[in-house]
Amino acid sequence: MSRQPEDIRRRTDRLDSVGNTTKALTKGYAIGSAALAAFLLFSAYIDEVKLYMSGGNPEEALRKAFSVDIGNVSVFTGALLGAMLVFLFSAFAIRAVGLAAQTVIEEVRRQFHGDPGIMAGTSDPDYGTCVDIVTKRALKAMVLPGILPVVGPVLLGLIFRYFGVESDGTPVGAASVAAFLMVGTIAGILLATLMNNGGGAWDNAKKYIETGEFGGKGSSAHKASVVGDTVGDPFKDTAGPSLHVLIKLLSTITLVAAPLFI
Repeated sequence: MSRQPEDIRRRTDRLDSVGNTTKALTKGYAIGSAALAAFLLFSAYIDEVKLYMSGGNPEEALRKAFSVDIGNVSVFTGALLGAMLVFLFSAFAIRAVGLAAQTVIEEVRRQFHGDPGIMAGTSDPDYGTCVDIVTKRALKAMVLPGILPVVGPVLLGLIFRYFGVESDGTPVGAASVAAFLMVGTIAGILLATLMNNGGGAWDNAKKYIETGEFGGKGSSAHKASVVGDTVGDPFKDTAGPSLHVLIKLLSTITLVAAPLFI
């Protein structure tokens, strides 16, 4: 955009590639912190449930057993829904990026069609409209993904609460939510790692091909890498980082709402 010479572009592309790799590494630390926070909050959730099971007696709570039996149909269903929530959340986030991008494309085409001077360089495009579209779309599109981790575990616990207790006295609702949280955290960590590293790799692959490798710009390999980068950007910049928040939010919500599941 600054109309610098081609050698400057080569340098900035290499710096961008290094930045993508660095981001992928640092996001790995962010995932690790989310996993640690989820583990601690999960332990606090179990302690909270045991405390309510023992009638608020801390000494009795220490002796109380709380098992999450994945062989129980209700608990297994909760675990399955936890993994599904992670993929559903990611799908909504990626779709939000696609819809916003399509709206911006339509606006850009409208401006090109309405003002030929933009392509001729005699007039400036209306950048503000595109920025406004992206901002509003981002806020609206993330409402549903934001509701999922809040409503999901609470709704699951309230529904399975009416299945009573297991043979050892463990509330089915609380155990189902525990499985939901455990498997959701595991699936979230793995998927976030895949998205962060995969998205950065696809972006760097495109830049590598643009240096002249595998036919360079305009080749079939370059066209394929552009498609990969188009998918990789929402992976590494939207869905992947958002999963860190999802993991922590699931743990926090289950801990706060624990009394409702007993």
